[in-house]
Amino acid sequence: MMSSWQKVKLADCVELLAGFPFKSHRFTDNPSDVPLVKGENVSQGRILWDISKRWPASGWDDLEKFHLVPGDVVVAMDRPWIPAGLKWSYIREGDPKALLVQRCARLRSSNGCLDQDFLRFVIGGPEFEGYVKPVTTGVNVPHISGKQILDFEFTLPPLPIQHRIAGILSAYDDLIENSQRRIKILEEMARRLYREWFVHFRFPGHEGCTFVDSPLGGIPEGWEVKAFTAIADVLSGGTPKTDIAHYWDGEIPFFTPRDAPDCFYLQDTEKHVSDAGLARCASLLYPPDTVFITARGTVGKVALPAVDMAMNQSCYALRGKAGLSQRFLFLMTLQQVQYLKKNTGGATFDTIVVDTFKRMEVVTPPTIIVSQFSNKIDPIFEQVNTLQRQIQNLRRTRDLLLPRLLSGQIDVEALPGPAAD
Repeated sequence: MMSSWQKVKLADCVELLAGFPFKSHRFTDNPSDVPLVKGENVSQGRILWDISKRWPASGWDDLEKFHLVPGDVVVAMDRPWIPAGLKWSYIREGDPKALLVQRCARLRSSNGCLDQDFLRFVIGGPEFEGYVKPVTTGVNVPHISGKQILDFEFTLPPLPIQHRIAGILSAYDDLIENSQRRIKILEEMARRLYREWFVHFRFPGHEGCTFVDSPLGGIPEGWEVKAFTAIADVLSGGTPKTDIAHYWDGEIPFFTPRDAPDCFYLQDTEKHVSDAGLARCASLLYPPDTVFITARGTVGKVALPAVDMAMNQSCYALRGKAGLSQRFLFLMTLQQVQYLKKNTGGATFDTIVVDTFKRMEVVTPPTIIVSQFSNKIDPIFEQVNTLQRQIQNLRRTRDLLLPRLLSGQIDVEALPGPAAD
């Protein structure tokens, strides 16, 4: 099989376009304008559309050369590699129409010898990532040029094998994305249920409720307004000395703001510490469903660890008092993030301190109401956690297969695709 594979450079089969130098003073945040794809919102295999700057929609037709369409592969040229991995992605079906910004490269197959879907697995594979890391230049801002990208050499199989490899790997991606969509629906269900019960006070039996005045406005009789710290302990973290090697690369996930997910549960972290490292830092080993909130760096991100984790000093751990449901506390904390922003300097607030929680007042329902609510949301949280574990396993399998498929170590004709749950 390998005798028909050829050594080629990307330059032999790819057209590369660097983005347009858009003027930042014309950027908008208007959701009706066109999102821009630039280095800051190119992640590891995904475009972070929610943080995209936008360009006036009236300019769309004049910039046809820089339009992005489904299948396009995008690579960040400034800081192309960060500890989380290579900054690359591709445009998916259903993504918004978008424009390419300078210092990002768009890659398209330029002839019939390279399948566009196969190209994205070449760019997302370990060989290209390993190639990028040492060739970047620049002291302050590491950069890779278009020529350096095009000089990457790889082994190209015949088109039928490319299609088969891309089909197998795409099947894993499709299962992952389907699970991610299900997770988003479930998480929105939980958030809406919380708002329905505890913001709009439409909980079971609310029809016969009497409302009384409180510092936070009218609340159901029997409910109370308390300081956040009256219902939850606020605990801190710490970092082992980074120059002591045996404190690191152990089995214990170590949460930092960099790990903050865009979903409820966090399955793993970028860094890990050893038992010795945990013993020599200020962090406890926090059990699953502890509420983590980032306090510096990426501020106000809230997550639940799915496994035992330690954390650094840029975060707080929240644990409910008197047996308060951690999942209720998590949803309450999500709701309070807007309060935290308001009381720490605006939408771009840069820190949270313990006093922030002491000053925060929250409406607390009777225990029986929290218990009824927990019975509703616990199955939702369990399903979210299960789906995220499935995603983790699918990614692990795909990442093991990818380099072997691209190198021809595995006979693709004999390999079945992933089984859907």
